[in-house]
Amino acid sequence: MRLRGRKGILEAIENQKDLCVLDAKPHKGRWREFFGNDNPIYIELGMGKGKFISEMSVRNPHINFIGVDMYDELIRRASEKARAAWAEQGVDSPPNLALLRANIEGIEDMFAPGEIERIHLNFSDPWPKAKHARRRLTHQRFVAKYMEILNERGEIHFKTDSQSLFEFSLNSFADMELVMRNISLHLHKDELRDDLVLTEYESKFVERGNNIHRVEVVIGAQALAAHRQAKLEAQKRDQSEETSTAVDEPSTAPAATSEG
Repeated sequence: MRLRGRKGILEAIENQKDLCVLDAKPHKGRWREFFGNDNPIYIELGMGKGKFISEMSVRNPHINFIGVDMYDELIRRASEKARAAWAEQGVDSPPNLALLRANIEGIEDMFAPGEIERIHLNFSDPWPKAKHARRRLTHQRFVAKYMEILNERGEIHFKTDSQSLFEFSLNSFADMELVMRNISLHLHKDELRDDLVLTEYESKFVERGNNIHRVEVVIGAQALAAHRQAKLEAQKRDQSEETSTAVDEPSTAPAATSEG
């Protein structure tokens, strides 16, 4: 992404220490100190202009959010969106949000093992050329890093409009023998999923009628146990409904007659 420089951008974000973080290393393993609580931490890697992470923080005040991007200008724009979103709630400074300027390549230097509960990957660069596959954020080398920083409830939620990237990602997760759920090839096919926060790109793609692909990857031991329990309960409900339907169905066998 190419962004036009603007005088004073760095100064603008340097003066927002309550929201913008320019060096993650001092916070590694100590992000809860930044937020002042022990709430779960969700991160978005490649947050763009910050619409998604800002709205998520407002909708989920008991979760801490960190939006990560490497461009000063995107950090500045995201800070404006975040403050505007929270201003509508009568709050000047977003209490559960941090905007981190960093290169995702060094994610292991930003977060300690088990420090993060969920990772959002929204409309990441597809890097369509085969020689650039290692740069894709769902490449196994990145996923291995994510698995290190995710805790026992850890999950990865991935959305893209790129069919080729989605296919690559599903194969990447499968090759690592990771559990996937809620796989969607056309997320908004029936109606707009207003239970999910849309990104800037997603809103435009939906207006154009583009397919949005989405998958959730279950990583942590507790998350896996909860997923398996939910599947078991769903199977029991299905079996119960099948049994109930079979009992309620009228018999088609001929009625018995008595011989006099």
